[in-house]
Amino acid sequence: MTKRKDLLAVITLLFLCVTAIHGILSIDFSHAHSFTNQYGQTVSIYGYGIYAFDSYFKAPILIGTDFCILFILVPMFLYTYIKYPQSSNSLDELKLISVYSVALYYAASIAFGVTYNRLFIAYIILFSVSLFGMFKHIKKIEWNQTIQVTKGLKAFLILSGLALLVAWLPDILPTLIGGGTLSLIEVYTTEITYVLDMGIISPLCFVCLYLLVKKQSLGTMLLAILLKTCIIVGIMMIPQTILQVASGAEIAMPVLVTKSLSFVALGGFALFFNIKIYKELSDESTKEK
Repeated sequence: MTKRKDLLAVITLLFLCVTAIHGILSIDFSHAHSFTNQYGQTVSIYGYGIYAFDSYFKAPILIGTDFCILFILVPMFLYTYIKYPQSSNSLDELKLISVYSVALYYAASIAFGVTYNRLFIAYIILFSVSLFGMFKHIKKIEWNQTIQVTKGLKAFLILSGLALLVAWLPDILPTLIGGGTLSLIEVYTTEITYVLDMGIISPLCFVCLYLLVKKQSLGTMLLAILLKTCIIVGIMMIPQTILQVASGAEIAMPVLVTKSLSFVALGGFALFFNIKIYKELSDESTKEK
């Protein structure tokens, strides 16, 4: 059997490490300074490391994300990549697609959401290789398996889709009514998290459910992507919250805890369903053989 190769996975892993390590090395909460943004608001700038020109509120979130990427996603991606060449089944291809999708989510977040810095080219490369790496495997995979759509899975997808809207819409609606800007717009012109979560992930939950109910195999692929993304985001909330609290950034504690616990809970349910569907798919593959 010829071993399958994936150079894009190697490059993705390399740049995940480069970007995450630089972010982690930016931990120092003693360099903050004030700045008046384009909206006339006084904003606290982080002032150190790769996130020196990001806001004091956003930088700890970014660093917390980098911790999760380096210590959770990179080992997960590496393990999946090592297993991939050793087999020829579509299940390992599906797992690789799912970790690529998380790398793409992270790459999009930093490429479009972080204030310009010297790693910008690295962000572009990571975004490109994770995007085309995912497309490469979606094109290659021969997938015709579907899974049993339980009431629990239906509830999870519906609640996940709605939760992302409920989490972020309250921040946006007052600005539409009052004609102002986001309360935490700070040094940014938009909020990439809102775009990704409400514009892509939330609708994808409902599209995935529709395809699963219709017994279309694409639904299973989308489910694998959504579950892996939810798992990582749920884990990511923990270091993000810890670093925000450690930094002393001004934020209402009830809001921080509520949003964090919501995403952690969704991540926990996603982990449960992830284990369940892969066991089901593995059992089906064994029967077919």
